[in-house]
Amino acid sequence: MDTKKRTIFDRRRLLQTGGAALAAAAGPLLAAGRTLAQARAVFVNTWGGSWTAAEEAAFFKPFIEATGVRVHTVAPVSYAKLKAQVQSGRYEWDVTEINQSELLRAEREGLVEPIDWTVVQKDKLFPDAVFANGISNCALGTNLCYRKDKFPKGGPQSWADFWDVKRFPGTRSLYNNAPRSLTFALLADGVPPDKLYPMDIDRGFRKLDLLKPHIKVWWTQGNQSQQLIRDGEIDMMAIWNARASELAAQGVPVELVWNGAHLTITMWGVGKGAPNRKLAWELIQFAVQPKQQAEFCNRLYYGPTNPKAYEFIKPEIAAQMPTYPQNAKQAVTANAEWEADNAAMLQERFTQWLAS
Repeated sequence: MDTKKRTIFDRRRLLQTGGAALAAAAGPLLAAGRTLAQARAVFVNTWGGSWTAAEEAAFFKPFIEATGVRVHTVAPVSYAKLKAQVQSGRYEWDVTEINQSELLRAEREGLVEPIDWTVVQKDKLFPDAVFANGISNCALGTNLCYRKDKFPKGGPQSWADFWDVKRFPGTRSLYNNAPRSLTFALLADGVPPDKLYPMDIDRGFRKLDLLKPHIKVWWTQGNQSQQLIRDGEIDMMAIWNARASELAAQGVPVELVWNGAHLTITMWGVGKGAPNRKLAWELIQFAVQPKQQAEFCNRLYYGPTNPKAYEFIKPEIAAQMPTYPQNAKQAVTANAEWEADNAAMLQERFTQWLAS
């Protein structure tokens, strides 16, 4: 599979490519449907690293084998680039994977295609699959995690503990993300999970002020977060659950805490005007089927959103996923509408706060 970054193409180049494909198709040796399919491609905006590797095994390679449609990936996921490419008409990718609140923002701003029901088959979808002109992919947890060798008698078990620098001394890291960091701050300040929304933003920033001097790194990418705690640069942090599980499987002494985890649903969406949008919807429908979701989650322990996927996941692996009942009841699920309504303001304030 070609996973090299795709060169930005414009409409003229697309037409040129399409014309060449049609000319080639006129030859007698290229009349077979399979050969024609090999000239087709879809470009996917993905997170990179182990996320993309799991997708290649679970989604992309089987899709290529089943359809002959090539799949190319571009990392990392970026809402800003989605907006830029739609506004400019110059596309790096057709399909993106963003969380529910970002997808809702994109829908409101006219950045995503409506679901193509001539391609997507409703009877092959599952309950609550559709949201804001996207189809749900998986549930992701952002959890507290600590190195067990740094805390042999037990590390922090809540965000209140994480904020307690005297009781739990050590280097700390948080995700450079306003809604999640504010969630953790408010939980640390004693806000009950069912009272988080609408967020008391000022209260959250006051709590963040107390911890800011103790945050060594505000990480932005999953691979970066893993490296920080793997190398021992960080003793405790917020991290995506599957990234921590992956480290544990590699023998890194990390402990994942489900109390106060922040759950988000990642969504498949197609960029408005994307050149290969019909192929994109074909890929999405393929990827959300139970066996495909299970294959992805078996490799990277995020929770499937298709309930039937659990029929293909071993119980000991399911117990490490965000949608596993014991884990889900300890977590906080993001309020996508509130986050979408406040995202721009929150990010601007958070960026200014980090720089202050």
